[in-house]
Amino acid sequence: MSTLTLLRPDDWHLHVRDGAHLASVVPFTARQFARAVIMPNLKPPVTTVEMARAYRERILAAVPPGVRFEPLMTLYLTDHTSPEEIRAARDSGFIVGAKLYPAGATTHSDAGVTSIENIAPALEAMQECALVLQVHGEVTDREVDVFDRECVFIDRVLARLASDYPALRIVFEHVTTREAVQFVASARPGVAATITPQHLLLNRNALFQGGIRPHHYCLPVLKRERDRRALLEAATGDDPRFFLGTDSAPHARHAKESGCGCAGIFSAHAAIELYAEAFEEAGRLDRLQAFASERGADFYGLARNTEHIELRREPWTPPASYPFGEDHVVPLRAGESIAWRLVT
Repeated sequence: MSTLTLLRPDDWHLHVRDGAHLASVVPFTARQFARAVIMPNLKPPVTTVEMARAYRERILAAVPPGVRFEPLMTLYLTDHTSPEEIRAARDSGFIVGAKLYPAGATTHSDAGVTSIENIAPALEAMQECALVLQVHGEVTDREVDVFDRECVFIDRVLARLASDYPALRIVFEHVTTREAVQFVASARPGVAATITPQHLLLNRNALFQGGIRPHHYCLPVLKRERDRRALLEAATGDDPRFFLGTDSAPHARHAKESGCGCAGIFSAHAAIELYAEAFEEAGRLDRLQAFASERGADFYGLARNTEHIELRREPWTPPASYPFGEDHVVPLRAGESIAWRLVT
């Protein structure tokens, strides 16, 4: 197969930062995707409808002329998020959910939730309002091994969330382990998961090839090869609860290449091409449209896109970096060949 035509896909988990950094990265996503769920972990975090409205306007202002792109906004849950704010989010028409960051779990999560009990009123309201709960599924206890944080989160938090709020739609974001795949596959209706390109293509060896590889560091961290294979099987299989979410998370090069580098991988420059590589590895390019263009829209209750994109099997090499405001960002697969190219 030398060309591949898909319904225009959506990205159900995306970071675009803000200011000049936002203006640098939004065009990459808008070129490929019709919609994207925008993460709210700015500084300060996007905790109110009015903050989300203003952020949405800044994103739309960065979309290139003539390009149709819709940012789907989320609120950042805190211990103090009120049911009234959740109802206002539902009424806004542009907010699709709220994000649960356990405090300290990832970039700009210091204001996150310290105990699930603290957000019980907000979760009840979300359930009533049919908003989606997006979850960063890791515990942050110092005694828990970093490679086990996702599995421990399932046992301690996620299973109880799904049980205590039976009508709440939950997206277990950027799943990374075989255990997470098994949990979602056996969970009640209304529980789904997103999968990133890096977790389909790389295992944790990629963090240490020839030395420390900071541009392969993200949270949750890359896992074992057995986990990568389980993710690939889920993404390319028939279960509609697994769908695309890049978690593209740009950081300035100097913030990654430091003594205490930031977590996050920038993949928006070639997201759909990277997914195509993974699906081709599995011999399931025929399943890419379902994963990228259908399942997420169905889960969120939105119409599927009607436009199409075309990929061509034409190797190309991303540059060593892209402009990122006054800085530069190093993309996934910088200086390395990618087998597929987006042509329209």
